[in-house]
Amino acid sequence: MEMDSLETERTTIGWAARDPSGVLSPYTYTLRNTGPEDVLIKVTYCGICHTDLHQIKNEVGKSQSYYPMVPGHEVVGEVVEVGSDVSKFRVGDCVGAGLLVQCCGICRPCKSEMEQYCNKKIWSYNDVYTDGKPTQGGFAQSMIVHQKFVVKIPDGMTPEQAAPLLCAGVTVYSPLNHFGLKKSGLRGGILGLGGVGHMGVKIAKAMGHHVTVISSSDRKREEAIDHLGADDYLVSSDSTRMQEAADSLDYIIDTVPVFHPLEPYLSLLKLDGKLILMGSITTPLQFVSPMVMLGRKTITGSFIGSMKETEEMLEFCSEKGLTSMIEMVKMDYVNTALERLEKNDVRYRFVIDVAGSKLDQ
Repeated sequence: MEMDSLETERTTIGWAARDPSGVLSPYTYTLRNTGPEDVLIKVTYCGICHTDLHQIKNEVGKSQSYYPMVPGHEVVGEVVEVGSDVSKFRVGDCVGAGLLVQCCGICRPCKSEMEQYCNKKIWSYNDVYTDGKPTQGGFAQSMIVHQKFVVKIPDGMTPEQAAPLLCAGVTVYSPLNHFGLKKSGLRGGILGLGGVGHMGVKIAKAMGHHVTVISSSDRKREEAIDHLGADDYLVSSDSTRMQEAADSLDYIIDTVPVFHPLEPYLSLLKLDGKLILMGSITTPLQFVSPMVMLGRKTITGSFIGSMKETEEMLEFCSEKGLTSMIEMVKMDYVNTALERLEKNDVRYRFVIDVAGSKLDQ
């Protein structure tokens, strides 16, 4: 079935925050008009990411949150209609959509297939589309996404398991891919064991790395080693063990989304080691320069991944049988889930069963 872009606007229902309290409740709104390259997706599942929390509470640094705001950017659903120029997808396909819904297509990042670094990128929610309509995310019945930003979920992958891969999975895969850290035999550290961290352990292990989880307490040792397959576990306050581990890691994926000192972790890196920041932190971080000079170490950052990397990552996870560890909830539990996420009380990602929820009450 093809979409006609002249149709009347479609309404959908989602759960939106109305103000920085971040409390979500049912909200009916119209979707943007569809174009020839658009895909209409009926949302079945959507993951809850730490970024959703920052956005609904207006904790996004210099930019401003727009309300009402329907969050959600780890979206899995079914294609219900496609525009006349859509070639990659058919009605009935199981697909995913992530953090971006549009880019300029002409800048250097876009031309190099790294559209996540386009300065004119449009976020899947809390942004304004090219037609002036606010974008709304996946905590909703449906979404319209340009085919460039839609991916096919590999056959045999459970859709709810795939949802967190669209943000947490590709966020880890992209820097390992870009910095040439995919070869086996490397020694990696994963700092913080939340949604992104747990995928970091799984993906790095599947690449053949020796993986050390670094955490602020001993609380997650058993799960890190027994459930996720990490090789070692370091508590950052245990100075003896931290000293023993000095100069031992090729990279550290730092997923901590709040202010923390960098120096203890820089000392764990080998010569030319990389500390890769992934948590969105609006407070300035600090370190003394000899920590990086005497070891030619790099502090860098990485932001989600490209559509190409998202497709590669899904294939990789499918091939290796990797899934995310999730707790499935219904939409009427979403505010409690967000409160629990703020306290890190989830193993390791909440996924909303959107299709199985009554969204209007």
